[in-house]
Amino acid sequence: MAEKKFSKADVEIIGKRTLYSGFFSMEEYCFRHRLFAGGWSEEVKREVFERGHAVVVLPYDARTDQVVLIEQLRFPAVETSEHPWLYELVAGMFEADEAPEEVARRELMEESGLEARSLHFVNSYLSSPGGCTERYYLYCASVDASLATGIHGLAEEHEDIRVLVLPRQQAYEMTIDGRIDNASTVLGLQWLQLNYQNMLELND
Repeated sequence: MAEKKFSKADVEIIGKRTLYSGFFSMEEYCFRHRLFAGGWSEEVKREVFERGHAVVVLPYDARTDQVVLIEQLRFPAVETSEHPWLYELVAGMFEADEAPEEVARRELMEESGLEARSLHFVNSYLSSPGGCTERYYLYCASVDASLATGIHGLAEEHEDIRVLVLPRQQAYEMTIDGRIDNASTVLGLQWLQLNYQNMLELND
């Protein structure tokens, strides 16, 4: 006999109130849910961090086997990182009524100055579902890495972003030795290490 697969229909939201609203928001939910053993749970309260959803872009030049990373200060990393200027993939949040590919192309230009020849959708995933609703959409973008240079970002968002071009293998090794330690970048570079031989078609 097949096990029952629960869905969102098996969660009943009883109440919701806003605890904080700014650039991000914090909501308190009261809910109950069906139990594996049968029946329903008691009422549960959880605080949920609402920061919107985001797109992550891995800029890759298959002809030269190079990736384009960006480097910028991430202030929350100060608590646990000796070097809070992190090597990252391009990423940005959705604006109103934007499709994921539109976000990918916009953020790629804003943060690296590059245009995507083409985009390949990799996957989508939840960043920290124990306390946050955020979902990422990951794309691999075909780019001309020779055009990646300079400092980028939006002044009104206090962005100070430097681009860095690296051989794919070197970037991957940086995930192994810990020089790259943010989740989206690690995930993207690990995916590329497994799939780069199929990415030449992006350049056609």
